[in-house]
Amino acid sequence: MEPAYVGILSIFFLLSLYRLLGGRSSKINGKSSENKQRLPPSPPAIPVLGHLHLLGKPMHAALSRLAARYGPLFSLRLGSRAAVVVSSAALARECFTEHDVCFANRPRFPSLLLISYDGATLPTCGYGDYWRNLRRVATVQLLSARRVGCMLPAVSGEVRAMARRMYRAAAAAGPGGAGRVELKRRLFEVSLGALMEAIARTKTSRAEADSDDTDMSPEAQEYKKALDEFIPLVDAANMWDLLPVLKWFDVFGTRKKIVAAVGRRDAFLRRLIDAERRSMDGGGESDEKSMISVLISLQKSEPEVYTDTVIMSLCSSMFTAGTETTASTAEWAMSLLLNHPEVLRKAQAEIDAAVGTSRLITPDDLPRLAYLHCIIHETLRLYPVLPTLIPHESTADCTVGGHHVPSGTMLLVNLYAIHRDPAVWEDPAAFRPERFENGKAEDRLLMPFGMGRRKCPGETLALRTVGLVLGTLIQCFDWDTVRGADEVDMAEGVGITLPRAVPLEAMCRPRQAMLVNKNQEICFIL
Repeated sequence: MEPAYVGILSIFFLLSLYRLLGGRSSKINGKSSENKQRLPPSPPAIPVLGHLHLLGKPMHAALSRLAARYGPLFSLRLGSRAAVVVSSAALARECFTEHDVCFANRPRFPSLLLISYDGATLPTCGYGDYWRNLRRVATVQLLSARRVGCMLPAVSGEVRAMARRMYRAAAAAGPGGAGRVELKRRLFEVSLGALMEAIARTKTSRAEADSDDTDMSPEAQEYKKALDEFIPLVDAANMWDLLPVLKWFDVFGTRKKIVAAVGRRDAFLRRLIDAERRSMDGGGESDEKSMISVLISLQKSEPEVYTDTVIMSLCSSMFTAGTETTASTAEWAMSLLLNHPEVLRKAQAEIDAAVGTSRLITPDDLPRLAYLHCIIHETLRLYPVLPTLIPHESTADCTVGGHHVPSGTMLLVNLYAIHRDPAVWEDPAAFRPERFENGKAEDRLLMPFGMGRRKCPGETLALRTVGLVLGTLIQCFDWDTVRGADEVDMAEGVGITLPRAVPLEAMCRPRQAMLVNKNQEICFIL
């Protein structure tokens, strides 16, 4: 953790905070000595910080080390907050089935409030009527099966445009040449472009980008810069969130950095919303409404419910989750495929057999590509986008795994550890898509999008988008590491999501099987 914070607290606030937190701790950690003894096991704590000194980064790795010593359920005091950590599939099922309502709430972290319009977004808002309404709008109006089906042509179009640009970049190296690409940027561009068309009926400024071989549009660069700035500052081990006094002594400018990045994100979203509002006022509505036009129509009928903040919060959730989930998952998948070329060849063979080499993969092809889905599931098992999920918070006393969990306790689910549990998964650290073939893993818990009533409603769209993106990259190109390196470095970054420590760069070469005419480009311009 940040040593400057520790020093400041030790010098100026140790005694006063210790008395304050000690009094609160007695209320949070149990109503009596009898209840306190039934709490999950816990490491020794230190004054003020509690167990914050044990949470190195990445946090899921630190929690895994603690679970190896204290078991799959243990308790922590993180500054001013009490927490329990779950690291087994059985306990996670118990929390999100038997105690799903109890753990349906969210803690109110200062950093999350700054990025979520004071907790107004679907992932961060408190459990209650407001959440129920947002969830209904998201599942019925924005992410229904019909709406996802309508979005897929936009996704497919963006993926094809990406393939064309990557082909031209490789062709510039000469016949048989390979182009060097930073995949995260291109993958983010695809995700954002598809969402802009589906959510706001607009395209990036370069439209089809047929004459632009750059890897990102100005809009994608703007939005990605904002996310890259505030996502690393927001995680469940953020001392600024867990020690309230730090709000008054923002030594490293955490709040200012988050506010500045969120301001850029919001400016981007407001432009899209304002443009759609002007189009609707001018009679520009089409039969197939965009997501923003649906929300604006709802606002006209119920302005007290569908406020501007609600519209902004839903758009923000869609863009942030939709871009980061797709780009990160596809980047991790390509990293794994580069380190396992035999899996890449098997996936190419499946696509060649099911789709052929005279056209590009389409959304209708995805149900027939079983091995591709196995690769995606195995990637999400090893590298879930949210390795500890978004924290939950109990609204009543309950018993988990035979231990007492008081009301107001934060629940951290170490999904990374659950997905790599050697008691459940054979050779858990190995990349082995075959473990998902023929339903062999159906009885094992895989929950990269969460579980229970707070599960992400965008799972279907995310999986289909990743399928189209990854399938196209596999179908159209042969891949190799940069400078002939033996393996891609799989080091993990930090933040509430699970990024790569270093963005993936790779060499792509158009597959000869796809170059079927004398100009050697027909499949990339269809």
